Amino acid sequence: MISAQLDFPFDEVVREGATLIKRGATVVQKWTCERCRSRLTMTQPNLFYRRGTCDRCGHCTRIDARGCNYMVVVQRAG
Repeated sequence: MISAQLDFPFDEVVREGATLIKRGATVVQKWTCERCRSRLTMTQPNLFYRRGTCDRCGHCTRIDARGCNYMVVVQRAG
């Protein structure tokens, strides 16, 4: 089972993610389906969605109400 500790308040995550994007990082939103508890990753980087549909069970989760997180992709120089 997925721990609720992986998801944080939506507005906080968006604010932190926007800061990283401005610094040149690529940020990908992650969230947990409220029905099946699958951990999911959005396909479009540098955008934050308020709702997400699980590709496993088809349930639509209100990410803005339940929280989310992000993954940061940074390219190494040289």
